[in-house]
Amino acid sequence: MGLRTAGPIEGAGVSVKRFPDITPDLKATMPRLRGRLLANQSLAELTWFRVGGPAQVLFTPADEDDLAYFLKHLPNEWPLYVVGVGSNLIVRDGGMPGVVIRLSPRAFGDTGAEGEIVSAGAAALDKRVAETAAAANISGLEFFFGIPGTIGGALRMNAGANGSETKDVLVEATGVGRDGKKHVFDNAGMKFIYRNSGVDPSIVFTAARFRGLMATPEVIRARMNEVQNHRETAQPIREKTGGSTFKNPPGHSAWKLIDAAGCRGLRVGGAQVSEMHCNFLINTGAATGHDIEALGETVRARVKAHCGIELHWEIKRIGIPA
Repeated sequence: MGLRTAGPIEGAGVSVKRFPDITPDLKATMPRLRGRLLANQSLAELTWFRVGGPAQVLFTPADEDDLAYFLKHLPNEWPLYVVGVGSNLIVRDGGMPGVVIRLSPRAFGDTGAEGEIVSAGAAALDKRVAETAAAANISGLEFFFGIPGTIGGALRMNAGANGSETKDVLVEATGVGRDGKKHVFDNAGMKFIYRNSGVDPSIVFTAARFRGLMATPEVIRARMNEVQNHRETAQPIREKTGGSTFKNPPGHSAWKLIDAAGCRGLRVGGAQVSEMHCNFLINTGAATGHDIEALGETVRARVKAHCGIELHWEIKRIGIPA
């Protein structure tokens, strides 16, 4: 089961490689696997940018035990990446060799509340977690209402908005390692930093528990409305975008640096810096993964030349060039 590639095929305006189908080998190696394996599955349709090549293998586990079984038997040399709803992701046009795991909402999307604790599966939408908390009169999780991703991504990236971050409310997270063993991480064990965590990247998060504070429904709903209004008035949420592109450098706002460097509205192919919010890149309709990534690198170079500050990507980029 080597990482070979086959000849190119045409698609989405770029030459895309189709990977050898190794799903029969995987099924033979894992006879008790219950989840779904798909070969050469398009990732473009799973991302908000709607660009990129296929995953060599896309695996959707049936449940946490099925995930553990799969990881335990997957050869260590195989690249592995987990995607949620693809709201913070650029997939390169050549696709993703190895295995991409996508946790389904059916198996990993439940949410619940008890006392001041909110529990959620890793595939639960951040917005749904905020709504679950609000329904139980739990405050402190309203910021999740403005993050268009899943809890798995929030754990990995210490997602935040409107002055709050995942680290502010997390009690513990659970996940599965490449050895198939299940792990539990408390807040300190997550080693949170700005827009990242220090947990081994090979861990696949499966669930989390958060703590808020009891409050009146009126206070919680007012805060959620503030979060939603901010998104609708300040961000291009109706476009094909990937959210905030670059991390805010210490003491600076990325969008202000990008604007000052003359990048508002800048285009590369079908990709454009949003006129509405300069830290958002958008697919105007015919962009490739290369267009979007090249635009981001152009912005980084212009900002560095203008003010000497280096912007760092917040959006994840995976795969190989076409």
